[in-house]
Amino acid sequence: MLELAILGLLHESPMHGYELRKRLLSLLGALRAAISYGSLYPTLKRLRTKGWIEEEAPAEEDDTLGPSGKRVLSGRRARKVYRLTPAGKEHFAQLMCDSNPDGADEAMFGVHLAFFSRTDPANRLRILEARRRRVEERRERLNSALNRTAERLDAYGLALQKYGLETAEREVRWLNELIASEEGRRHSHSDLGDRLVSPRHDQSEHLDDTEGSRNISKGDKRDE
Repeated sequence: MLELAILGLLHESPMHGYELRKRLLSLLGALRAAISYGSLYPTLKRLRTKGWIEEEAPAEEDDTLGPSGKRVLSGRRARKVYRLTPAGKEHFAQLMCDSNPDGADEAMFGVHLAFFSRTDPANRLRILEARRRRVEERRERLNSALNRTAERLDAYGLALQKYGLETAEREVRWLNELIASEEGRRHSHSDLGDRLVSPRHDQSEHLDDTEGSRNISKGDKRDE
C-alpha cells in the first residue's frame, strides 16, 4: 500500500520527504496512523535501491546577511528531493493493474481509487467490480450472522451488527454508482466514435447518390 501511494504521488511531481509524508497523511486518511518517518524512509530507500525512484542532489541553502552585513549561516539543512524514474512509472502502472485479491481490501482499494485518473477505464472497472464483490460477500456474512444471533444479542450488540450491515449496503450502492458512471463514460466515448465515423459514411453515400444523379441526367440528355 505505502509503495503504491509513494509512487503515485511522485508520479505527480518530485517531492522531499516531509512534503511526501504530509501528502500521504492526507491521501490515506484514516490509515495515516500507519505512516511514520520510521516506515516512510526505509520504503524510500528500498524504492531507490530498486531503481524506481531517484534522489536529487539537495540545493545549496542561501546564507543570510546579519545586521553587521556579515554572512550568517541559516542553520537549515537542504532537503533531499525524490523523483520517479521511467522504471518507476512502469512499476506503478503494473501495481495499478495488479490482480491480487488483496487489492480489493479497504486500504489498497483506497490507494487505487486515489490514482484512478492514471489507469485505463477497463482497469478502473475491474478494480471497482472486485471491490464490490468483496463488500457484497461481507454484507452476506453480516446478514447471515445477524439472522443467527439477533435473539441472543442485547440492544447494543444488535445495533452494532446493524451498523456493520448498513455500512456494507451503503458502500455497495456507492460502488454501483461509480461502476454505472464508468460504464456510461465508456458508452459515451463509443457513441462519440460512431458519430465521428458516421458523417464520413453519410457523406460517401451522398456522393454516390450525387454521382448517380449526374449519370441519370447525362443519360436523359442523350435520349433527347
